[in-house]
Amino acid sequence: MATRMTIGKMADASGVNIETIRYYQRRGLLIEPPKPLEGYRHYEPEQAKRVRFIKRAQALGFTLDEVGALLTLDTGCACDETRTLAVRKLSLIEQKITDLAAIRKALGGLVNQCDAGDGHASCPIIDVLASD
Repeated sequence: MATRMTIGKMADASGVNIETIRYYQRRGLLIEPPKPLEGYRHYEPEQAKRVRFIKRAQALGFTLDEVGALLTLDTGCACDETRTLAVRKLSLIEQKITDLAAIRKALGGLVNQCDAGDGHASCPIIDVLASD
């Protein structure tokens, strides 16, 4: 059986810092264990697993609010709801990729205009940013 751990040990086991643990507690993603009169709070090993879950979900682009929703789902019956959240997130990511590609193309064109200029005309990038 794994032993309970202090916040520092849990942070190490989870791959985060102590302030991240405290922040997750303030956000309601982790339960803050009671503090004994003399001593330190002790966390169950499952809490470290929960922190790793949160970090992996964030790495996939889920916000902490969305992670909170995922944490409330029953793992045995939640596949449809989880899939719906993931499909929605995937759609947002695909839209961001499309938007970034358009920005890349526009900015690349402006850089090319700068490269083609003689250096004496006004800057095309500044002109675009300053236009109404």
